[in-house]
Amino acid sequence: MLRLLTIGLDLLAVAVVLTLAGLGRARLGIFAPSLVDFMPAVAAATPVIAVFWVLSIAVLGGYQAQVFGAGTEEYRRVVNASLLTVAVIGIGCYLLRFDLSRGFYVLVLLLGPSVLLLSRIVLRLALRRARARGMLSQKVLIVGSDAHVDEVAAVLKRESWLGYDVVGALTPNGQESVSTITGTPILGNATEVAAKAHDMNADVVVFAGGSVASAAHLRQTAWELEHSSCQVVVAPSLTDVSRERVRVRPVGGLPLLHLEKPRTAAAGRQAKRTFDIIGSFILLMLLSPVILFTAFQVWRHDRGPVIFKQQRIGRDGVTFDCWKFRTMVTDAESRLAQIQEELGLEQGIFVKIKGDPRITPPGRWLRRLSLDELPQLMNVLRGDMSLVGPRPQVAHEVALYDQTMARRLHVRPGMTGLWQVSGRSDLSLEEAIRLDLYYVDNWSMIQDLNILFRTFRAVFGSSGAY
Repeated sequence: MLRLLTIGLDLLAVAVVLTLAGLGRARLGIFAPSLVDFMPAVAAATPVIAVFWVLSIAVLGGYQAQVFGAGTEEYRRVVNASLLTVAVIGIGCYLLRFDLSRGFYVLVLLLGPSVLLLSRIVLRLALRRARARGMLSQKVLIVGSDAHVDEVAAVLKRESWLGYDVVGALTPNGQESVSTITGTPILGNATEVAAKAHDMNADVVVFAGGSVASAAHLRQTAWELEHSSCQVVVAPSLTDVSRERVRVRPVGGLPLLHLEKPRTAAAGRQAKRTFDIIGSFILLMLLSPVILFTAFQVWRHDRGPVIFKQQRIGRDGVTFDCWKFRTMVTDAESRLAQIQEELGLEQGIFVKIKGDPRITPPGRWLRRLSLDELPQLMNVLRGDMSLVGPRPQVAHEVALYDQTMARRLHVRPGMTGLWQVSGRSDLSLEEAIRLDLYYVDNWSMIQDLNILFRTFRAVFGSSGAY
């Protein structure tokens, strides 16, 4: 069903490209007027081009089920098929002496990959929304020890847009217990994978850690499943690693998984700092009217200080003054312990709460739109912070860090980060820490740009902001 829908969407995209290329060649002034009518040749070539284009995508694997919905492999195959199609068109017209308009050909080359990629992106967004609502899902059977089953099940549940619905697990101990610690039903023993996959009508079998006694056992299970439509997936005991850090290299029939070192050092290099300086300066210039208006609104409410300054812990544990527009009453710090006691919160890391009585009326809309953090652009310009990174914490929170959490201090803290664009204050503390550590270990400039883009969407949506 999904494959047929994708083929139909690609044919529509190709038809749009060919139509726009024909109209563009005829009406755009950048092309010289043709001495002969080029439309008959275009009309004759269009069906052939459309069919060959879709066949090229199919040959290069653009319609395989495993590339839909996640990763960049789908996009890479579509682009490669488009470039192949354009190359074959050019060479074919030359060899056959077919008089195809050069203007039409150039427009097809420019528009084709872009329009097809756009259609795939739209399809992916629709697919993810449908999967997040429980539609178009695949039944998954996980094989492995209880602990590894729970790890894989937690990831698949968290990333619901992947469309994997875990229906149960098979463990080496069989049915000594009804379910794993987190509640995944145990359906049987790890030695009866093929039979249980057939009984549960599973679409995917995931082999996690502790699933098989030997490589020969896994190979035998794959043989037993080869005549079914069930996919076999091997999940290594590795999480929170970006695909850019992973390389698979088969050696003598043994697939070796090469893992690059964490990119913590790269996140502190000069390229990121240069980007921060230029970006913060441009944003300060563009947002200066908003900053001045916001400052006036804060001052007008109670004639108190406009800027709230608080010491935070930055890169390598260095303390700095973090600036924000004041959104709370002037004695907010002294009332913190009382608020924690009334809400039954433990001393230490303070979690934001809805309806905090210390927030002023202008502070509510400042927080909802994240305008209170605009002064931190000066922190970025000074080098205390970055545009993107883990949020800066106060000293008593950092004092509670264990060795794992302390990795957040290996990079400059940021105005925005992965947890802000993934739910903000609606996330649990554990999930926020996990996202920050993922960012530290897997930094890339592309990821920074993606987070900045998603920040605007999160801010205007105001989800989790209070």
